Amino acid sequence: KLLRSSGELTVADLLRMGLSGDDRAGELPVLDVVADGALGELLAGEAERRLTPADPPPGFAGTLRPYQRRGLAWLAFLQSLGLGGILADDMGLGKTVQLLALLAGDPTEAGPTLLVCPMSLVGNWQREAAKFAPGLRVHVHHGAERARGEGFAAAVQEADLVLTTYSVAARDAFELAGIDWHRVVVDEAQAIKNAATRQAEAVRSLPARHRVAVTGTPVENRLADLWSIMQFANPGLLGPAATFRKRFAEPIERHGDAEVAERLRRITGPFVLRRLKTDPTIITDLPEKLEMEVVCNLTAEQAALYRAVVDDMMAKIESSDGIERRGLVLATMTRLKQVCNHPAQLLHDGSTLDGRSGKLERLDEIVDEVLAAGEKALLFTQYAEFGGMLRGHLSARTGREVLLLHGGVGKAERDAMVTRFQSPQGPPLFVLSLKAGGTGLTLTAANHVVHVDRWWNPAVEDQAINRVHRIGSAGPVTVTRFLTVGTIEERIQRILDEKRELFDTIFSDTQTRRRQSLTQDEIFGLFDLSSSVSIDKAA
Repeated sequence: KLLRSSGELTVADLLRMGLSGDDRAGELPVLDVVADGALGELLAGEAERRLTPADPPPGFAGTLRPYQRRGLAWLAFLQSLGLGGILADDMGLGKTVQLLALLAGDPTEAGPTLLVCPMSLVGNWQREAAKFAPGLRVHVHHGAERARGEGFAAAVQEADLVLTTYSVAARDAFELAGIDWHRVVVDEAQAIKNAATRQAEAVRSLPARHRVAVTGTPVENRLADLWSIMQFANPGLLGPAATFRKRFAEPIERHGDAEVAERLRRITGPFVLRRLKTDPTIITDLPEKLEMEVVCNLTAEQAALYRAVVDDMMAKIESSDGIERRGLVLATMTRLKQVCNHPAQLLHDGSTLDGRSGKLERLDEIVDEVLAAGEKALLFTQYAEFGGMLRGHLSARTGREVLLLHGGVGKAERDAMVTRFQSPQGPPLFVLSLKAGGTGLTLTAANHVVHVDRWWNPAVEDQAINRVHRIGSAGPVTVTRFLTVGTIEERIQRILDEKRELFDTIFSDTQTRRRQSLTQDEIFGLFDLSSSVSIDKAA
């Protein structure tokens, strides 16, 4: 601490004043900040590389790669100084596990962490917490039946991690602000890039001793994005919005002022940790293939359609048996998988796509990160019709050309698509039907493979991944598989992993002859929508 006219100055205040040059009337001006040791390395933007990599705490049930251990040390160091940070690692580098390792190391008396994220990520955080930090007590604050008043306060007291969404954070701002949070984390922090929105203002108003913003794209369109996110992480660091606009945004965006850009980098650099998969210090830590399972939620419309399809099947199954029953099961499976993709795929009504599918919402977020990083992605679906819907949606949304390959495309056109995608200036997104695009192609320009829906033969998926993951690939490949929580997708994945005999009962004629068909209760248990599933609906 440093004495000043009004008393004392904390390290955090000193750094904010010294870095921003924001002198206040009646106070001694801070001309420069000089520090050595770890603090000096932080100011120089070298803390992450110079700090001793942190070992994961005993409560963390996973293994951190070397760069993730450095990230954990950086987060813990900022916290020790009372500073916030922006964890902006490239997609696929494990931002979630670094945060969970930090949370797992909190002492019992530290208090709860509030994590605000899009609805599409609530299920992911629940699962990842259960997997990597099983000792964390997790409470989900969402939905019309969420706890309020004394019930909410009691739930928070019994929790280490409270998950909520941006929309609920805006609605329940007063109640959330009444909790003494140890830490507030915002995931997909670009959701608060517009500082004037209700949800951005609500999140910034939450009291916390430590703040972390998690995003793969800290600046999407304008420098004002960075101001808004940094205003959450370290309030006041960049000054008032009007001052930031005059001092930094206008000179950089309008005039390309390199000197001002360097000054902004010096100010923000210590508080932003961004590692890319192409960084020499990172790439040696990475496997050639990063695989992620992304859990998606149903929207209210999807859930209603899902239940209607199951009810229709169960009514028909009561009066069927043998081959007819198996046909009903297979037809229902297809319809439910279409519901999980998008209501418009089941309804065939040409209706608009926005805001109606948990998968589509998550895909939009991933595509934004891919394009912001200047990378390329293959998007696989087993349905050519849905592939066409995705191409139209993504092309309209991003303003970029999106290629589409399905079984009806001739060889010459197919070869031309591959050549264009492989060229450096070619289209960044390629939608492929799994069977048409799964074999015989070389698409090594892609850094990402997304399985929007699943083919229940893992070998077919592996063949698709191998279009990218082979000698000549442009660095590590991130493979993302979507799974809609609480639905047939989740259950069949579990069957694939653990209950191969049951899976064969449905699909294999040989197994069907060896074992009696599924009972009516077994069929209902396979298809019924789980009662514990989170539905994305207005709260």
